[in-house]
Amino acid sequence: QVQLVESGGGLVQAGGSLRLSCAASGRTFVIYGVAWFRQAPGKEREFVAAINRSSGNTYYLDPVKGRFTISRDNAKNTVYLQMNSLKPEDTAVYYCAARQLGVVTVASTYDYWGQGTQVTVSS
Repeated sequence: QVQLVESGGGLVQAGGSLRLSCAASGRTFVIYGVAWFRQAPGKEREFVAAINRSSGNTYYLDPVKGRFTISRDNAKNTVYLQMNSLKPEDTAVYYCAARQLGVVTVASTYDYWGQGTQVTVSS
């Protein structure tokens, strides 16, 4: 099994920054793709960004390109999401997810999920 624990969420003013962390434990060697999803109240969970742990290739939702950066530290089994120039529409619970294959944008294909961390951006 793999356990994922997110941290770093909070309340920030529009234009501010936050860095989310996703720490993995357990059978981390089975993880190939790691992604961040978010879910706002009354909305479906949506893909935000993803990274392949071996190649480092990254993928982003168009509205966050240029503002968010996903990165990984394989030695620490941790994936980060640096979020800059935050907007009120970024407000959501952010989830880390991992799978044993390459990254995709479909939430249902991910095998492991964290508990989520709340990000609130005030205007």
